[in-house]
Amino acid sequence: MMLVKICGLRREEDIGFVNEAGPDYAGFILSGGFKRSIDPGTFLKLKASLDKRIKTVGVFVDEPISEIENLPEKPDVIQLHGDEDKDYIKKLRSCFGGEIWKAVRADSAAAIERADKLGADRLLIDSFVKGAVGGTGKTADTQIINGAVFETPFMLAGGVSAENVRQLTEGLGAVGVDASSSCETEGIKDRDKILALVRAVREL
Repeated sequence: MMLVKICGLRREEDIGFVNEAGPDYAGFILSGGFKRSIDPGTFLKLKASLDKRIKTVGVFVDEPISEIENLPEKPDVIQLHGDEDKDYIKKLRSCFGGEIWKAVRADSAAAIERADKLGADRLLIDSFVKGAVGGTGKTADTQIINGAVFETPFMLAGGVSAENVRQLTEGLGAVGVDASSSCETEGIKDRDKILALVRAVREL
């Protein structure tokens, strides 16, 4: 069964939508400075309302490990979306026992192959948009992904929606998909889009 993650959750209403839809993962941007960022206190409140069957994913961008270590409550999964290297991931494991995912922007097969060697439990392969670290709504270049040689299981991100998820994932080998902006209307999470995507993934 293909997995599905809804990312960039910020409001109690968002939690209600994902509880109704039932994805496998709920993602929260826990590094500051991004349009979907939330603080640790908000994360605690939202997590308390989240269906316990849905795993939490904390998204960090070049965050000092000490900041992650000192979180009042850690997510189930940590997703790294910056320039974190093999040493960073190794050090992070000393204070975090859950899965560690590493995002990589698919601008080339070589970029994916480099990320494959970092020791993450899973890759999140996102579209490449210059100057952006994710959440752009642009679909990833699946030709680049198919041309890369790598072994780490991966989730596909970048513009994944109910309308295109079958086409994007067919024959690609992804273990799941990750969506954020494609489940929004005017920058706010859209219940109907979330429900439709999760339903479409479950039908694959």
